Amino acid sequence: MIPRGLNAVFIFPLLLGAQAVSADVADNLKKLTLPDGFAIEIYADNVPDARSMALGQSTGTVFVGNRGGDKVYAVIDKDKDRKADKVVTILDGLKSPNGIALHQGMLYVAEQHRIVRYPAPGFSLDLPFNEMGEVIYDQLPDKAHHGWRYIEFGPDEKLYVTVGVACNICDAKEPEGTILRMNPDGSDVEIFARGQRNSVGLGFHPTTGVLHFTDNNTDMMGDDIPPGELNAAPKAGMHFGFPYYAGGDIQHRKWKKKTPPQAVTFPVVEFAAHTAPLGVEFYTGDMLPASYKNTAFVAQHGSWNRSTPIGYRLEHVDFNDKGEVTGHRIFIEGWLQNNQAWGRPVDILQLPDGSLLVSDDYQGVIYRIYYKG
Repeated sequence: MIPRGLNAVFIFPLLLGAQAVSADVADNLKKLTLPDGFAIEIYADNVPDARSMALGQSTGTVFVGNRGGDKVYAVIDKDKDRKADKVVTILDGLKSPNGIALHQGMLYVAEQHRIVRYPAPGFSLDLPFNEMGEVIYDQLPDKAHHGWRYIEFGPDEKLYVTVGVACNICDAKEPEGTILRMNPDGSDVEIFARGQRNSVGLGFHPTTGVLHFTDNNTDMMGDDIPPGELNAAPKAGMHFGFPYYAGGDIQHRKWKKKTPPQAVTFPVVEFAAHTAPLGVEFYTGDMLPASYKNTAFVAQHGSWNRSTPIGYRLEHVDFNDKGEVTGHRIFIEGWLQNNQAWGRPVDILQLPDGSLLVSDDYQGVIYRIYYKG
């Protein structure tokens, strides 16, 4: 259990009006460019720094973590009209609780330095969840730079955890620069993949079960290099290049004469440099056209060290029947207007009806994307 001193105070949930959407955000939706037949609307407002999301299958509650704050939210659509009725703060006092996952009735929260699991709220959200947590792993590097963790359960029932390096480019000490894999109780921890700078979104292909993950690559090398990545890891023990490759097959000048410790696997998709690809979601629903089945959506959070900003959009990645990437393209754009960003997509989550939710940590809102044909 969490030490007594950390959770001695009972935390009452904070209720926020989920539909008090600012006029500016609602009006800006008209600036977004979507494929024919698609529409976007506000699903929930007042979700400050909205980051990773996970869906409670039995209740439809969406759980949301954040990076810059200390809270985990429950977003509730009680009347099932596909618009949230309220937002409840169920956890606070945490340390950058970015990563969220649900598994066998438990809510897993990845903080900067540890992973804690809680009884997943059912229809009651007024329990003292802060006091009900169990720390399953507390050996994550306690470093703020690239210290926001992403987690996901795989088809093998194991928990996958991304661990970024606390630098721009360096030879970091493991477990930095890896993806960890462990049992749901935190036991049998192993390094599943190496050679990542700052892996973020995790997704498993629906038919092959192969892990795909994004990686944000080295800064300060120029406007157009190195590329952002989507990688595929069909087995444990692979190395994805960093720091010997700054991104894709591009090398930093200080690392060109150094040899990786093993064969390097290069990305299956190279995105434009500095787009900051984050959340990954494979589509398995029936609402969208059939061509979207078993393909992926990637949220691009946007640039900070580029002379002309880029990103702030969603991309769609095509796969063939063998689970191989066949191409990618921009799916929705327009959160960037005249080199000024008014929104920053982070994570993507499929709802039971086949529509998609997208979190935006800049506006503190969650969008819903649907197909009306």
